[in-house]
Amino acid sequence: MTRPNILWIVTTQWRAQAFGYAGDPNAHTPWLDALAAESMNYIQAVTPHPMGPMARAALLTGVLSPENGVREYFDSLPAGARTIAHEMRERGYTTAFFGKWGLGHRDPRTPLVGEEAARVIVPPNERGGFETFEGFEGGFLLNDPWLHGSRLAVQVRTSGYQSDVICDRVEGWLRELETGGGRQAIGSPGFCVVSLEAPHPPYHDPASGVTARAEGEIVLPPNVPRDGEVEAVARRELAGYYAHIEATDRAIGGLLKVAGNEWYVVFTSVHGDMHGAHGLFRKGWPHEESVRVPLLVRGARESGGRKDYRTLSLVDLHAMTLAWADGRSAWETTRATMASISMPSVVARPHQCDRTWRGVRTKTRKLVINANGSPWLFFDLERDPLEMENLAGKPVYAAQIKELARHAGLGDVIFPPAERDDG
Repeated sequence: MTRPNILWIVTTQWRAQAFGYAGDPNAHTPWLDALAAESMNYIQAVTPHPMGPMARAALLTGVLSPENGVREYFDSLPAGARTIAHEMRERGYTTAFFGKWGLGHRDPRTPLVGEEAARVIVPPNERGGFETFEGFEGGFLLNDPWLHGSRLAVQVRTSGYQSDVICDRVEGWLRELETGGGRQAIGSPGFCVVSLEAPHPPYHDPASGVTARAEGEIVLPPNVPRDGEVEAVARRELAGYYAHIEATDRAIGGLLKVAGNEWYVVFTSVHGDMHGAHGLFRKGWPHEESVRVPLLVRGARESGGRKDYRTLSLVDLHAMTLAWADGRSAWETTRATMASISMPSVVARPHQCDRTWRGVRTKTRKLVINANGSPWLFFDLERDPLEMENLAGKPVYAAQIKELARHAGLGDVIFPPAERDDG
């Protein structure tokens, strides 16, 4: 059996709405628009956990947090954790990881942004089983990143925009794989994860020559409050956000050109960003801007510019990828009608969600339960895609809430006395 080459491109904070193909007038994404035209577009895809470490752990292991060992923001992936790299190596794949790891040992006292965090080393035995590793733990240096790994004798600082630098390094590895250079055996199929920090803050950083548009030109959705500080901050941040989106789209385009049609390509993001929707910023929140992510898959059976309306989660990519490697259809692994979403811990950082929660998202509904079992949010996504009306406190919806919670395995829902459904 000829096994396909498989490439995951994973970004950070790139919400599902922020693409030309998704109808966002602010987004200039010609390369990803073209990829979408050749791919299966899973337009209901969500992250299982809208926070980087928890989402990355679920993505790599195929196991939800905290069962995979990552509950808190500063938890590292357990050294013995079994990841997609181990599974693919057992199937004869040459495996590689490039870019942000985000699951290593970090000192909570170290600033998250800057050179000190960017120079944290990921030891060889903590790189998730990938044969080739070349990247960094974190630091959000969107320009001139530090790199270390199996192909570098010492840690080096590289000149250029991070997305350009990482994609250039991957392109070199792809050429080595094709020719049998480096450690790869000629003819061995490849599995590669490309992990980019953009378009994560700092949004004001230079974006590879892309000029940010004027703040007043940014088109805001109706769920961003107007005429106040929220609107001003949203416009300022989104101007930089869309510049980094354009620059990263261009970098990914160069990588796609080198990969050609010989690779299955997956494009996604670990979570989104609220950007002022409902008066909120950053991630960790259960709203669509935070939990819904892009998911494009271009491959032999996942192609043709079609849309898939199943509610997939990033945690499903593990089983999907193994199916492709085994010559099976991923369809049998992804018959999901609902996806689990949760935040297993509170991240004590500015603007992040202020509570733990668990919930479920279907094609038409979203239910979010507080830690004490009370309903927090309930939305009719079909009628109210911008989530402007929270139905959780309306007694007429209590029966629906209880039934969806039961079906999703969320347990008993505890209603305040005035909202109790006695029927």
